[in-house]
Amino acid sequence: MPSRRTVLAAGAGVTATLAVGGSAHADDRRPGELLARMTLEEKVGQVFVSRVYGHSATAPDQADIDANLRELGVHTAAELLARYRLGGIIYFGWAHNTRDPRQIADLSDGIQRASLQQPRGLPVLISTDQEHGAVCRVGRPATLFPGAMAIGAGGSRADARTLGRLAGRELRAMGIRQNYSPVADVNVNPANPVIGVRSFGADPAAVAALVAAEAEGYRAAGVAATAKHFPGHGDTAVDSHTGFPVITHSREEWETLDAVPFRAAIAAGVDSLMTAHILVPSLDGSGDPATLSRPIVTGILREKLGYDGVVVTDALDMAGVRTKYGDDRVPVLALKAGVDQLLNPPDLDVAWNAVLEAVQDGELTERRLDASVLRILRLKSRLGLFDEPYVGPADVERTVGAPEHLAAADRIAERTTTLLVNEGPLLPLSPRTHPRLLVVGADPASPTGTTGPPTGVLAAALTELGFRATALATGTAPSAETIAGAVTAAAAADAVVVATYNVTAADAQRTLVEQLAATGRPVVAVAVRNPYDVARFPSVRACLAAYSWTDVELRAAARVIAGAVEPRGKLPVPVRRADDPTQVLYPIGYGLTY
Repeated sequence: MPSRRTVLAAGAGVTATLAVGGSAHADDRRPGELLARMTLEEKVGQVFVSRVYGHSATAPDQADIDANLRELGVHTAAELLARYRLGGIIYFGWAHNTRDPRQIADLSDGIQRASLQQPRGLPVLISTDQEHGAVCRVGRPATLFPGAMAIGAGGSRADARTLGRLAGRELRAMGIRQNYSPVADVNVNPANPVIGVRSFGADPAAVAALVAAEAEGYRAAGVAATAKHFPGHGDTAVDSHTGFPVITHSREEWETLDAVPFRAAIAAGVDSLMTAHILVPSLDGSGDPATLSRPIVTGILREKLGYDGVVVTDALDMAGVRTKYGDDRVPVLALKAGVDQLLNPPDLDVAWNAVLEAVQDGELTERRLDASVLRILRLKSRLGLFDEPYVGPADVERTVGAPEHLAAADRIAERTTTLLVNEGPLLPLSPRTHPRLLVVGADPASPTGTTGPPTGVLAAALTELGFRATALATGTAPSAETIAGAVTAAAAADAVVVATYNVTAADAQRTLVEQLAATGRPVVAVAVRNPYDVARFPSVRACLAAYSWTDVELRAAARVIAGAVEPRGKLPVPVRRADDPTQVLYPIGYGLTY
């Protein structure tokens, strides 16, 4: 057994060897000591972040045990950690990890306990995608804030920082220490199927300011923020979950558009960056996705931009990273490119053994692996995981969904709703002149499974504001019969509010709105996802953009409709004409008020 002095000396040697940019980190003594004691297998485990099914680390439901056996070859999270010595676990709602705050905290503690009881056990970096808005894994009673494009419409760095700080406090109270947010992509393509309202907007400087502010908020809360998806996923019409997007920006366009928010995130001290499974020929002509590109990850991100934090891949089960190489090659190539964390490989056993064999065979040097493990250990140290890996039960009750957090979310949302059309003016509506409201439209599933449905939320909020509002869900693809029923119901209303969701040229939602407007009843359209819907509705007298369909944004839209608050949001993206996309209908910064 080596003495403590020997271990410390070995750790110091490793630290000096692995220091990036020629200078050791001030917080490297403890990580360096731990690294020096690790076996090769333990090092391999540290670079993986995996899903696992179940609400408990040791006693999941039978269906989750079956899923774990089928996909991971183990019964429980505890078994998974013992077998692979994982450095990270990611939570998903569909994996039944996120029932409620107390359960989440207990799961986190169980995961930490299972890992720490192993020989040379290390704490686990638990992560999730809590972007707010359209992507959110932890639902009510946790506080749900407006999504990124709504924050972009508000334009307040203070609000973005507050979101990160308060949301970060709640995540930390549940044992989640790494959040895959904020999105740093500049959404310049209205047809983008995967980013859209997850982006702060289309102006690089505005996006950069909000990315930096939100990252600062998370850092203040003791949670690692993750700017994503490097080198920029904002200009694509292909979803990297299902295809392989190609970004055709020139190197100069990338520098002035896509790179700006990532530079700001790095300057703000963001703890981690996530790569994108996209092809950018101007940055790397090899045909490899950015996640597997050494010219992009090491050459640009590490060397040109000077980033020495943790780099995590986007999920490795996505099609964008699996089109060119097999699942055994992808994790090895990602590490060779310069990434540190390998997120959610489709077959963990295949991926884990592939990395182990690559080191044993000399394709991947142990020194290269050590560099990634050291970055991960540094981050765990900075987040306090070595000293306080567990969650305090009282902190969960006191922090998650705290009244002051919920109130802050409502105040922020009130600054984001954007009024785009108001002929007459029709808005604000008054219970005296329009007492009976019909609320129809799309009811997309809640991002968290705990909010909505949108028509019901809008109707309830308007009723609280003095109207007699009735909800009639018509869906995202209403049939002719459904549309006829809505038109009939509109006859008994003084005005109609329609929730729309990503309307296209041939969309039945467009037919619904047109036929409702033809009744002569005043129609107020509320775009509950992309603000581009307004270009499809030339006949409506009023149109607002809410940017998401979670309750906090919908309640804010209802208050604007009723005049309880004035609309203050400004478009963070341009809206182009539906009949001529070369012409801008509403520019960035457009927004009406009362």
